[in-house]
Amino acid sequence: MRIILGVSGGIAAYKSVLLLRLLREAGHSVRVIPTAAALRFVGAATWEALSGEPASADVFDDVPGVPHVALGQGADLVVVAPATADLLSRAASGRADDLLTATLLTARCPVALAPAMHTEMWEHPATRTNVALLRERGVHIIEPASGRLTGADSGSGRLPEPADIAREALALIPSSSCAKSQDLAGKSVVVSAGGTREPIDPVRWIGNRSSGKQGIALAKTARTRGAHVTLVAANIEDAEGAADVVIPVETCLELRQAVRDAGAAADVIVMAAAVADFRPAMPAAVKIKKAQGPASIDLVENPDILAELIREPLRAGQVVVGFAAETGDETSEVLEYGRAKARRKGADLLAVNVVGEGLGFGTATNEIWLLNAVGEQVAHAAGSKREVADAIWDAVIAL
Repeated sequence: MRIILGVSGGIAAYKSVLLLRLLREAGHSVRVIPTAAALRFVGAATWEALSGEPASADVFDDVPGVPHVALGQGADLVVVAPATADLLSRAASGRADDLLTATLLTARCPVALAPAMHTEMWEHPATRTNVALLRERGVHIIEPASGRLTGADSGSGRLPEPADIAREALALIPSSSCAKSQDLAGKSVVVSAGGTREPIDPVRWIGNRSSGKQGIALAKTARTRGAHVTLVAANIEDAEGAADVVIPVETCLELRQAVRDAGAAADVIVMAAAVADFRPAMPAAVKIKKAQGPASIDLVENPDILAELIREPLRAGQVVVGFAAETGDETSEVLEYGRAKARRKGADLLAVNVVGEGLGFGTATNEIWLLNAVGEQVAHAAGSKREVADAIWDAVIAL
């Protein structure tokens, strides 16, 4: 494959050196196009030594070869990592003031951008608008990770690890040996993700710590493998672009209705959302004041959406996958609780994972055991949430 690796001017440019090596070791031909600012972080000599090709930011280098047109036209994949806020802005507005942005305009192959910047820049409305516009045009955005940024800062906006960028970008090329086959082509998939919130009053709610990252990874990998994906997103701040259709919901009852509506025509339903077991019977219409003294809240049980889907299937032959987040205690281990729940629920597959402080919720990695309807283990997966998602879809296909 002929790959263009664009590098813009952020401190995360050093990670792209490893990304270049990974792409080369996978057998691909890689031409690096840095911006002028990127060359202040990593010099041209490094890019040229590792790629074996020239690395220039200037459209006036090699004028007879017309590189500002030829490079994009001849590429099988363009991936930009890191993509700074400035690069996203210039790409969204169609600027062509250097070799990289000119190449983005001429490329007709899959294009993947991996944003990396400080949290404030990533969350700024201007950046969000640029990202949304690029997605509308078919550009694949590799979501930034959360973690340590420059200096002592931490938050969202961190460049994902090079191996994760390579895996996600290469999966965009149907003929790539690194890509999963289109084994979900023609299938309709519904994935629920995030955590429901049950209102106590207009400002307070009962909820959980689910970030929705595993559910988003499931939606993205299914889409990469050819499925039409509907994501029912419970209180996820940035689900845009994760699926063909995104349905935002807040409460258990809203999620239940959305899953039932979208799932009526689905081949597979994956219930990855963390749904509250209870909700306040009578949410207060106004904020409960501390001066009123201690308040008691009557709770009612929420419907078991997964059990309903098993008991009354929305469609004949539909595959249903559930999730069970467990902590274990002094009487039983996590997997023991999971086996009991698998037998009780009867889902085609139940993904059991350990949660707690620093485990499962909000992290970049996960570990799950896949159990069948009688509690037998059919698979185990650990690694990035995208790797776990692929393992789950492998098991679904096997059914």
